[in-house]
Amino acid sequence: MRNSNRIGERVRLLINKKSDKRNIDLLRNPRRRHHESDVLREAITQVVGEVKDKPRKFTPTVELQIGLKNYDPQKDKRFSGSVKLPHIARPKMKVCMLGDAQHVGEAEKIGLESMDVEGLKKLNKNKKLVKRLAKKYHAFLASESVIKQIPRLLGPGKFPTLVSHQESLEAKVNETKAMVKFQLKKVLCMGVAVGNLGMEEKQIFQNVQLSVNFLVSLLKKNWQNTIVVAPLNQVRCLYLKTTMGKPVRIF
Repeated sequence: MRNSNRIGERVRLLINKKSDKRNIDLLRNPRRRHHESDVLREAITQVVGEVKDKPRKFTPTVELQIGLKNYDPQKDKRFSGSVKLPHIARPKMKVCMLGDAQHVGEAEKIGLESMDVEGLKKLNKNKKLVKRLAKKYHAFLASESVIKQIPRLLGPGKFPTLVSHQESLEAKVNETKAMVKFQLKKVLCMGVAVGNLGMEEKQIFQNVQLSVNFLVSLLKKNWQNTIVVAPLNQVRCLYLKTTMGKPVRIF
């Protein structure tokens, strides 16, 4: 990431105890926010243009890469949170319905892969099948009546989202595909999918904007009114990167 091209003027605000208030005022300044929006738009145009010059046989994903600082994962509380983006970043995300007869029937109608109660019973007796299932799909949905039968061996982040019969299964699938999760683990960096090259640049912009604001809310709630500038005492850098593309710094 250190070798990537910088877009426009790099936003730099040196925060210390004496200048916190001054810097907060700068971040709330409409002109400052407008400048940061321009930086983000230029970055999106660059990552999109770079891939268009080198056509792929697949649709590249756009990822927001985040580097943090002044944070000790071993001592400080590790944050975690999910947010629904305005536009689905990964339309080909694999989702599986673990359901009762009604939900399995609904899944079949919308072309969603599923597993019924009998299939779940077999899973509980075979750890290899459970691991194979967990590896095959990105996310799972489950009927209320079968949730207790689902093995917890699916792994972290893979436990199913509950679906009731009062909800639209198709809408729930789209909601699942639109969710992104921010989770700080043992290292001070993370990445989330915020778009793909099949989307309009405006849609990618909206997804990035919401993602960064949500990250900011996890770090420090009173900074939610910023666009691409987060608390600088915790955020080291932000990059946009496409699959197999070069990262472009936006902060």
